[in-house]
Amino acid sequence: MTFPAVADLPPAVIAGAYQTAVLGVRSLTRHGVKALCFDCNSEMPGFRSVYGPARLCPNPDEEPQQWVEFMKELAHELGTKAVLIPSSDRYVTAIADQREILQEYFLLNPGIRLQGLLAEKHTQYQLAMEHGMPMPLTGMVSSLEELLEFSRRLSYPCLIKPWHFREWQKFQTDHPLSNQKIAIANSAQELIANYELARPITPSVIVQDIIQGSDMAKRVYLSCYDRSGNRIANAMFRELRCVPIGFGPASVSEPFPDAEADAVCDSFLKKIGYIGICEIEIKRDSRDGQVKLIEANPRLSGGGDAAPYAGVDLCWIHYLEMIGRRVEPISPTGKHFRHVVLRAEGTAIPEYMRAGLLSWRQLFSSYKPPLAFFDFDRRDWRYSLETLAILIMSLLRALWKGNAAHKGP
Repeated sequence: MTFPAVADLPPAVIAGAYQTAVLGVRSLTRHGVKALCFDCNSEMPGFRSVYGPARLCPNPDEEPQQWVEFMKELAHELGTKAVLIPSSDRYVTAIADQREILQEYFLLNPGIRLQGLLAEKHTQYQLAMEHGMPMPLTGMVSSLEELLEFSRRLSYPCLIKPWHFREWQKFQTDHPLSNQKIAIANSAQELIANYELARPITPSVIVQDIIQGSDMAKRVYLSCYDRSGNRIANAMFRELRCVPIGFGPASVSEPFPDAEADAVCDSFLKKIGYIGICEIEIKRDSRDGQVKLIEANPRLSGGGDAAPYAGVDLCWIHYLEMIGRRVEPISPTGKHFRHVVLRAEGTAIPEYMRAGLLSWRQLFSSYKPPLAFFDFDRRDWRYSLETLAILIMSLLRALWKGNAAHKGP
């Protein structure tokens, strides 16, 4: 599906081709903007989407100079400075690192350097600590000795994670930490064992207390700030389910006003002088009732796809601000709906049922209309059919495993 471009609107390039980027392209093309996306992984949805196909680029982590040349060629092809909007941390980092060169060819967010700092967990948490953002007890350790010293202050279970989850993608596929974002330790001994597993690739890691409470205590703050640091868009959602339980991104969420969480997030971003789109995941700790930082995502995000259904089209608002258009502050409409990630639900539903956290009645209630979907769009039929196939296969696989476990050996 293509839409006619508007002559006075510069083109836009979304960095990344995951579904988040596809939805960014969809948002902009519907407003008459010529938009495209790119990625170094041809398996991403953007390469099969009706809103694509995406362009294949070098991996900026592994071939930074080749990636810069790709970007120059893309700019030459477009013939004018396009708005460059990242949709994954990989490209936030790449754009921040190469901003001096890229600003000659693209319209960059003037806050891209700060976005680059937020894209890496260690600098993100340092900024949070320096600017009073509430967060769980967090330590950044670089040796076994530092880990042993910090482990005495932790509550268990706790978690350990790399500075960026891409680092654990470097492990062999059969490694226990391969492609994991976090590892959970139920004791100091387990924490040490997990660190020993991680140390060959990531000797510097982050260890944290786990924010206690149900998944429904988690909030997703979505926002956009202009180049003067004023908030021009905001929305807040409550998580109903996530994958994995307790730690993952939401598979189902709903609009949920939370004035305290809103104030905490807004205050933090204003203190650091943030510009652009940002998603902040926070959770109210059941031990002290305080809202605490899980992570910030300084880019287009999966959770951010829920905002347009609440009347806050973050990608379009950000684009307008980037090209110098005045944008009056936009708040949610107050309309209630559920935002569903179907592929994630294929894993979440059986996990929650096995844990006794979800009944059939609660499941059907959570799908009561109106519904909005992250990964189902009738116009984008190839990806949508793939989504339904993955959902069905995930549910059947979980049902088969459940029956096998019930029968026993």
